[in-house]
Amino acid sequence: MTGYELIMLKIMDVSTSGLISQRIRMTAIASNLANITSTRNENGELKPYDPRFVLFQEDNTIGPNGSAGVFVREVCRDELPPIRKYVPFHPDADEQGFINLPRINLVTEFTDAVEAGRSYEANLGAIEVTKSMANQTLRIIT
Repeated sequence: MTGYELIMLKIMDVSTSGLISQRIRMTAIASNLANITSTRNENGELKPYDPRFVLFQEDNTIGPNGSAGVFVREVCRDELPPIRKYVPFHPDADEQGFINLPRINLVTEFTDAVEAGRSYEANLGAIEVTKSMANQTLRIIT
């Protein structure tokens, strides 16, 4: 490979790492939204779902070319106390008629989803620009 090809691959690695990271973030957001009214965890225990959030970290060694990027350091569980809501006829209500719901803020989740979607689009745009630049350079060279 020529030096030019290596540079183009490094640029693609950066954008690809952003795409992967934002996809994982969107998965966590989707999981939070899907479980916003879950009174039981994934094991079926009477414990509300623990919301997930993603921690990113910069990476200067992605790929064989040593290009920079980002990766998901950890998908964490938010273990804040649940929201208690009075729903006396719910099957999971306690003796006083309260259920425990996950502490998920719908507005925050939607805002995070929009931000992740825009970041994903920006990375796709960067890949398209890189491809276009490579094609134009090849036309000039040949």
